[in-house]
Amino acid sequence: MRTAVDTSILLDVFLPDPVFGERSRKALTVQHDAGVLIVCDVVWAETRAHFPSSAVHQRVMNKLGFVYEPIGEAAAAHAGEAWQAYRRAGGKRERLVADFLIAAFATHQCDALLTRDRGFYKRRFKRLKVIEP
Repeated sequence: MRTAVDTSILLDVFLPDPVFGERSRKALTVQHDAGVLIVCDVVWAETRAHFPSSAVHQRVMNKLGFVYEPIGEAAAAHAGEAWQAYRRAGGKRERLVADFLIAAFATHQCDALLTRDRGFYKRRFKRLKVIEP
C-alpha cells in the first residue's frame, strides 16, 4: 500500500500537537506497517520550514522511512482543474492550490491519503481513499 501523507499529520508529530499528535503518530505507524509512506514535494517543502536546516529535515524524514516523490504531470493538471472548479464555484482563497496538489498526487500516484482534512478532500476528489487518524 502506497500512502501519501498530508502535512498536517507530520506537523502533528513533529511539533507535537497536544490534541492530534499521538493519534497521528499511531496512524503513521499503521500505514508504515501496511506499505510505504510517500511525501510529495509540496509536503516536503511545507514540513522543511519547521526544521533548522535541510540536512536535519532530510535525516529525520529518511530515518522515519518517508519516501520523497515529486508530483507528476497528470496529477498537477488534475490539481489545476480541481482548483479552477473550486474557485469558479465561489471557493475562498483559504484553500490554496497546495491542498489540491497533495490530493491529486495521492489520487494519481498513491493508494490513499493520510490526513486530518477528510471532508475537503472527499468533496473535491471523489476517487481518493482518505485515511484519518
